[in-house]
Amino acid sequence: MSGRASASPPGDYVIRPVRAEEWTAVRELALRMLRDPAAPIAFLDTYEQAEARPDSFWQERAANAAEGSERVRQIIAEGPGGAWLGTVSVLIEEPGSTDWAGLPVTRRQGHLVGVFVRPEWRGSGLIKALFAAGLDWAWERGVERARLFVHEDNARAQGLYRKVGFVPSGVTVPLASTPGKIELEYVLERAPLDG
Repeated sequence: MSGRASASPPGDYVIRPVRAEEWTAVRELALRMLRDPAAPIAFLDTYEQAEARPDSFWQERAANAAEGSERVRQIIAEGPGGAWLGTVSVLIEEPGSTDWAGLPVTRRQGHLVGVFVRPEWRGSGLIKALFAAGLDWAWERGVERARLFVHEDNARAQGLYRKVGFVPSGVTVPLASTPGKIELEYVLERAPLDG
């Protein structure tokens, strides 16, 4: 899938999964994400934690989310000259398991995490292309719905997620790292198949 950025720098981009051998680029993009001014309310990880992880962590992360993986997929937008412009990862969650917050998973679902677009590409439609690719991958694996979590104070992200079809489910998760603050679950139900 490719597209043309309209509200940001001109140029083509390609939406594709990461490759296992691209672990250094996976690390670099994660560190860039965690330096973003919105990082404290956008991600559960910190720059210091991520920066201290050994190469083996990033090698495993890239291999587990690369093309060919059936459980996790990290999708990136690659721009002119090979620059990585944005990313989203999708984790397949199975019924009977427990999620990151300790809640039971009752349906086969795709969990979107690590949503990021470089500031100069925000507003270009790039995030919609990343979400479309991530959701297509999840639907092809038979998930019943997709979900994500967003900090209660991250109004910009909440607005974006609504624009791509996600709605609040009413489920909230307290943040251990920030007492008194919560993450909100947003969901997107799979459209019924025509038939």
